[in-house]
Amino acid sequence: MVTRIVVAVVLAPLFFIVLFFLPPIWLAVLISAICAVASFELLRATKVAHHNGMYAYTAIAAALIPGGCLYFGYGSWYIRAAALFLMVTLFLLAIKLYGTDRAIKTEQIMVCLFGGLIIPLFLSALVELKDMEHGKYLVLLPVICAFLTDAGAYFAGVFLGKHRGITMVSPKKSLEGYIGGILSGAVFLLLYGVILQQFAHLEVSLPIMALYGLLGSAITELGDLSFSFIKRQYGIKDYGNLLPGHGGMLDRFDSMTFAAPLLLLLVELLPAFH
Repeated sequence: MVTRIVVAVVLAPLFFIVLFFLPPIWLAVLISAICAVASFELLRATKVAHHNGMYAYTAIAAALIPGGCLYFGYGSWYIRAAALFLMVTLFLLAIKLYGTDRAIKTEQIMVCLFGGLIIPLFLSALVELKDMEHGKYLVLLPVICAFLTDAGAYFAGVFLGKHRGITMVSPKKSLEGYIGGILSGAVFLLLYGVILQQFAHLEVSLPIMALYGLLGSAITELGDLSFSFIKRQYGIKDYGNLLPGHGGMLDRFDSMTFAAPLLLLLVELLPAFH
């Protein structure tokens, strides 16, 4: 527990500095590194063969996408080109090795596409938020939602949790913990909206902020369960040990993979800042 706290105390301020104070390019570089490591962790956890170049091709695609989202746009030709590069490369490799003792299975290709395209594209929503008007405030929405939902769910589960075993993916988590996490997300984003009104002098719609919190917290918990589902299937506790006390990079950013694209979508459809 001490190690976990120390790592959080050291890394959280550094992450906040990149999110809030530095230009978007620095966030794109950071997300590129996170995505490359996360893709490696995912392939290793799901036992994708490491001797045929699939790890490298997947990591390259994952690292290229965040910067492309920043410079060419979230749905640009660049992103489609990166997706095509990875898919063509993987299938050419699979065709070449078919019938040998190094043959690639279809499910391994799907895992590579998930790790090399879907995860980086979804985490690149942070870069897109940062590059928008009021970006330094918008980019904190999924961060607050993801991290404080986890905290709210934990404390609600510890102090109020009675109805456990809601899902066998995480049998120790309780219904009260899930509800507490969703409510805490709404409360903290409401509080964030009030702070922005008072100190950043922005016009903020508090009902929309509450909606951000409710939906963002719900999908945050789904993201956590989804990546836990993968871990349970492959019998592992963590995706890695890069962050002592926290596991791997993917263990720390699993719920963010779901929260960031949803919050970007909500910001685009229902802007709360004016």
